[in-house]
Amino acid sequence: MEGTQKFHFLLLPLFFTGICTMVSATLITLQNSCSNTVWPGTLSGNGGATLGDGGFALTPGSPPVSFTVPPGWSGRFWARTGCNFDDAGNGKCATGDCGGVLKCKGGGAPPVSLVEFTIGSGSGVKDFYDVSLVDGYNVGISVRPSGGSGDCQTAGCVADLNANCPKELQQVGDGGAVVACKSACAAFNKPEYCCTGDHSTAATCPPTDYSRIFKTACPTAYSYAYDDQSSTCTCTGSDYVITFCPAK
Repeated sequence: MEGTQKFHFLLLPLFFTGICTMVSATLITLQNSCSNTVWPGTLSGNGGATLGDGGFALTPGSPPVSFTVPPGWSGRFWARTGCNFDDAGNGKCATGDCGGVLKCKGGGAPPVSLVEFTIGSGSGVKDFYDVSLVDGYNVGISVRPSGGSGDCQTAGCVADLNANCPKELQQVGDGGAVVACKSACAAFNKPEYCCTGDHSTAATCPPTDYSRIFKTACPTAYSYAYDDQSSTCTCTGSDYVITFCPAK
């Protein structure tokens, strides 16, 4: 009996301390509304745990996949398309490839549509999130907050930019179809498009005709490096739903 009483005496303070310091985690859910399979890639910052082993297949109409991330987590999600992997997880993707493997250890190769997060570091601290086309576009994508407070707007790109991509930005697949739309930076590698060198500030790197095409089609997505004002979203205490090929 003495041993049992001593055990509970030591455990209870630790238990209640945990309750007092507990901070809610954030649930991020991925769902595929495309007519074809996509292979989501995940990349965590801040040395955070790898979600979904870095990448997996998500077939049309399959159940959503959810991940719990802790306060302070940051990272990105994207869709890979046209992938073919062997049983060992080696292969390649037509867009968004991350080094020829199913389970990504790095980011997706441009052009690729991205969802980016920085989750608040504690209770009441804002989350920051966005959909970015700075690295180009491969599929429609959106991120919708759920249950939070604050501005909490849905961000995304619903339009099919591949169908209206200028010829000089088109990435064409093996079958001759346009599979992605490059950013002007990737296509031309000039400072005025990449916001580098003499164009490395917001004042010296304004929107271009190419970034305006992206912005007109997808007003709530980043269209180039300094497109912060209309593209960075905030919310507090929310969960999030990422949809590939969201409905118009």
